[in-house]
Amino acid sequence: MRILIFGINYSPELTGIGKYTGEMGSWLAKQGHDVHVVTAMPYYPEWEVHASHKGKMWFTEDIDGAKVHRVPLYVPKEVSSAKRIIHEFSFVMGVLPYWFKFLFSKKFDVIFCAAPPFHLGMLPVMLSKLKGTPMVSHVQDLQVDAAKELGMIKNKTFLNIMFGMERFILKNSTKVSTISLGMEQKIAAKGIPAHQQIMFPNWVDESAIKPLPKEQSLRAEFGIGMDDKVVLYSGNLGEKQGLESIIEAAKLYKHRTDVYFIIVGSGGAKEKLQQMAAEAQLSNVQFYPLQPYEKLSALLATADVHLVLQKKSAADLVMPSKLTGILSAGGCSIVTAEPGTSLYTVMHQYNMGLLCEPEDNIALSETIGKAINSDLTEYRVNARKYAEEFLSKENILKKFELDLEAMSKR
Repeated sequence: MRILIFGINYSPELTGIGKYTGEMGSWLAKQGHDVHVVTAMPYYPEWEVHASHKGKMWFTEDIDGAKVHRVPLYVPKEVSSAKRIIHEFSFVMGVLPYWFKFLFSKKFDVIFCAAPPFHLGMLPVMLSKLKGTPMVSHVQDLQVDAAKELGMIKNKTFLNIMFGMERFILKNSTKVSTISLGMEQKIAAKGIPAHQQIMFPNWVDESAIKPLPKEQSLRAEFGIGMDDKVVLYSGNLGEKQGLESIIEAAKLYKHRTDVYFIIVGSGGAKEKLQQMAAEAQLSNVQFYPLQPYEKLSALLATADVHLVLQKKSAADLVMPSKLTGILSAGGCSIVTAEPGTSLYTVMHQYNMGLLCEPEDNIALSETIGKAINSDLTEYRVNARKYAEEFLSKENILKKFELDLEAMSKR
């Protein structure tokens, strides 16, 4: 197939949407498909264009056989709702030269568009209609719902315009794919019937991310003893997770010299978290940058328990992508989720970790105490088993490839 992928995030970004879209593009290219990608300069989660791409404008590079067409965009140093809107619109405007090029070039068999940003889908939808090409809108994050529920955008008129654009994109897509049952249900509530939807969950390469003993972890590198207790948060340090609760929990363990809170990652909330830790004089909190992919198993093996945190208002609007790696590494997670959400249901049903009320610092601290004083073997075994059975990269991508082929032959 000749496949066109639109998305603001792509390889070599290590976390979030870019990781999955990048792995998908590479995998499809390796199957012999002619893959073209329209994407931004890599910037996430650091919110700074990577040194390898700084100063570049529109250009094309090859990544694992996929032709990756890069677009310049505005990347704010400090992320706010207003600056993020400008950031995303600058990308959509930057895409136009490639959009016109593909409008007058050989037809693609299928178009794939990853959201967010949700409004990027307007251009692929128009290309799809003009060229008669089937299109998949892939929803990694219900961005407009999240912006409303988290209070990031409060102007009702603007929200209504965005919801209207979103409905137009989804209804005019051949298929709408997403990553969890809860998100499927929310998309159905927007008027997208089940037969128009595809389940396309995030995956993990279970052969690359696997359980390791503590001796092969990063404890020695971090200066942490093998008998110490480590609570790890690794990933995007953003607004949707409520990460201040990590610092609040660490305060309650300030007297414990054998308990460490490790925060690994980048994002808009990092400086605030560092400032909170410094003001509270917390020597039990350590910050590290994102680790390269080849060290991910070692990083995950460093933890006794992992934190997967979300705010109540983000329930079933986003699905934490970090969880796939934790499960594949046989990690035990503390997950903040309410009954009835997809995240709560799957964690409870397969007994893969401890559940905790979101945005409740006392409950989180008590759950951490329970975790570091318990035998977590059963959770770890169940986590790895679930990853092997349901999150296999090869199995998920093979199924999606069949979905794309079926669409392209319609």
